Amino acid sequence: MASSAPAPIVIPPSQDFDGNDGPWSSFYLEIGSPAQDVKVLISTAGYQTWAVVPQGCVASDPPDCATLRGGLFIPSQSSTWSYNNASINGTFTLELETNLDFSGNGDYGYDTIVLGYQGSNGPSLQQQTIAGIATKEFYLGVFGLNPRSTNFSTFDDPVPSYMATLKDRSMIPSLSWGYTAGNQYRPGTVLGSLTLGGYDSSRFVTNDVTFAFNQVDERDLTVNVESILMTTSNNTVHLLNNSIEAYIDSTIPYFYLPLDVCQQFEDAFGILWDNDVQAYLVNDTLHNSLQTQNATVIFSVSNTTHSVSISLPYAAFDLIAEYPLVTNTTRYFPLMRATNDSQYTLGRAFLQEAYIIADYERRNFSISQCSWDPGAQESVVAIESPANSEASGKLVAGTDTRGLTSGRIAGVVVGSIVGLLFVVFLAFRGKRKVTTNVDTGFQGKPELAAKDAPLFHGDKTSNAKTLGLDGGSDRERELDSYMHPAAELEASRDIQEMKSNEEVGIELAISNLQVSELPS
Repeated sequence: MASSAPAPIVIPPSQDFDGNDGPWSSFYLEIGSPAQDVKVLISTAGYQTWAVVPQGCVASDPPDCATLRGGLFIPSQSSTWSYNNASINGTFTLELETNLDFSGNGDYGYDTIVLGYQGSNGPSLQQQTIAGIATKEFYLGVFGLNPRSTNFSTFDDPVPSYMATLKDRSMIPSLSWGYTAGNQYRPGTVLGSLTLGGYDSSRFVTNDVTFAFNQVDERDLTVNVESILMTTSNNTVHLLNNSIEAYIDSTIPYFYLPLDVCQQFEDAFGILWDNDVQAYLVNDTLHNSLQTQNATVIFSVSNTTHSVSISLPYAAFDLIAEYPLVTNTTRYFPLMRATNDSQYTLGRAFLQEAYIIADYERRNFSISQCSWDPGAQESVVAIESPANSEASGKLVAGTDTRGLTSGRIAGVVVGSIVGLLFVVFLAFRGKRKVTTNVDTGFQGKPELAAKDAPLFHGDKTSNAKTLGLDGGSDRERELDSYMHPAAELEASRDIQEMKSNEEVGIELAISNLQVSELPS
């Protein structure tokens, strides 16, 4: 008889669409005591909570900067805030998207975090890791879904993630979640959906394909992209000549793909790469033509034996860039030229049409096409921990048919054991100077190894000399000014023992990520 388990937790979206590279369905957090409301985006790769602090808005920013960035968290106004004392003022390098050349610092500390808006009765945890950010490379804060712990300068005392703490305190049935980003282009708009400890079966079209976590490095949600097709009413074009492995990551909106694939997109859609601004801009004439063309892009992703097709309309690529990415609001196509295979990524734009379910105890996940039935009622399904599940490795859902077969479970177990042999240390990439393109307002970047830089970011130089975290201190310090070295920030996966009904032990692979100190 299975032991009783808590129900999944549905985190309500904010009802708003935010961001300077979107817009995107955001989620509320309450931080501190008394609670301060901020809106954040969901990071399927992140394992921490980030919130924008007062230094993130300076005199040169728009007067509504705080609103545009999802609201500000002011630590000095929280009676429960405490700095992480492992470095000067708790400042560490941000450990996310460094392989994509994103950078920045965060002021780290601990405080109470409640998921959801005030009055929504969301889960509340005290002494949770929070990074106060000012960098505009991440315009809104983020809430990380990955359950790995954070280590500050030493591996002696890892700090559990929010997700791991929820599970440890029996507030969710398992280390799992279901998520889709939502979009504005569907009739009535579609808000994002986030379920912790389960998923919402009303939001996707069921399939039987399960993906094992990547065992080689920390890009756990990796799929084989077997084909990319662009279809119209009278034509089909192949955009991918050879299969690639790509990481699904909602932290950023872009598709990072090989140069030859980007060039295929250029030919198919008539988009042009602007080498100065490092982006595919779309003017009104091209936009109108692409709307008339009404193309669909179909990604076929596989686990090497079975595949799933995810179809995206042109509207999923029809995004808006705003300040500080651009001086004047403009449309852009969220395609980026990857400089190496470690950058191949399917970002947030992909999850407008795809629903992902991740199970960190069984170390597998699934990808499904979103369902657009406007009359569908929410149907939350629990994923029980293997130790509590009656069916070996099955997603517990009554008559749900998405469970793993015994053969697939054995494959995942073997893969997990093999994965324990791998420990990958990734060196943090050195900082690069940012150059400003005066004519366009985009913040260009120098070439990397004689190739185009893969993305456009905000201008970090515009943030210098701002007030401290309390908003009124006489110490002037910018999180990204590198006035003092940032301490080492490391991430690790906790070792957790998980057993199926056959008493097969599966351990989460330990993956330690060491970050070198920033230059002073």
